[in-house]
Amino acid sequence: MIEEPNFKILLHVYLVLNLLENDILELDGKNAIVTGGSLGIGAVIAVKLAEDGANVAINYRRHDKEAKEIVKQIEKLGRKALAIKADVTNHLDAQKMFSKVIDNLGRLDILVCNAGITRDRVIWKMSEDEWDQVIAVNLKGYFIYNKLAAGFFKDQRYGKIVNITSINGLRGKFGQTNYSASKGGEIALTKALAKELGKFNVNVNAVAPGMVMTEMAKSIPPEFIKTAVDETVLGRLATPEDIANVVSFLCSERARHITGEVIKVDGGQYI
Repeated sequence: MIEEPNFKILLHVYLVLNLLENDILELDGKNAIVTGGSLGIGAVIAVKLAEDGANVAINYRRHDKEAKEIVKQIEKLGRKALAIKADVTNHLDAQKMFSKVIDNLGRLDILVCNAGITRDRVIWKMSEDEWDQVIAVNLKGYFIYNKLAAGFFKDQRYGKIVNITSINGLRGKFGQTNYSASKGGEIALTKALAKELGKFNVNVNAVAPGMVMTEMAKSIPPEFIKTAVDETVLGRLATPEDIANVVSFLCSERARHITGEVIKVDGGQYI
């Protein structure tokens, strides 16, 4: 006598297959660049994109060992990975990186601009060099990579750009006139570029974290951490994974009708 299939087992198999199709492989076959991908938020974003199916190229400036480790993590997931030493403020470096990505992966579908620096100081003590360094990396670097990606995406009539900015680009921050100005510039860049690329089926968005508990943040004096936590309504700081989850969503077709937006991932710190 043949027994009827167990409904619960069939339902479980269906749900697992549905998850595999719709979640884990959401970015299957896509190729991405993540700037500043060897450490912190950028590294977690790169791995998250790979977990969701993408092949990922990261750029870095100094951290060779860490960059190689991220490549290993991505390759363990069955994806292709590249680590390319490139200064984001150097247009020639960026062009060489894009060429290597196209040569190795065939095409580019996703750009996540994340590389950034801080040189915090009240403005009356800030040097011109401290201003120039932050603007060069955080704003000019985003311009260079957004510009190059825009050329590829426009021609192929498809692409996703996500610029990692900050709530301090929306509200300003004491001791961070240079950083806040650069992050505000990234937001304006994102909105203007979304208008320019929309007719080419290219989505351009920004993610604005509040304070994120990275390895670097762990060296911040406890009183500053407490102030940031107290500003949130959820009573906690974000993890890099919180940021990466939103980035991956914006790079997927689930966000195909979202463009020109700045999505705050800050636990209510801004409000």
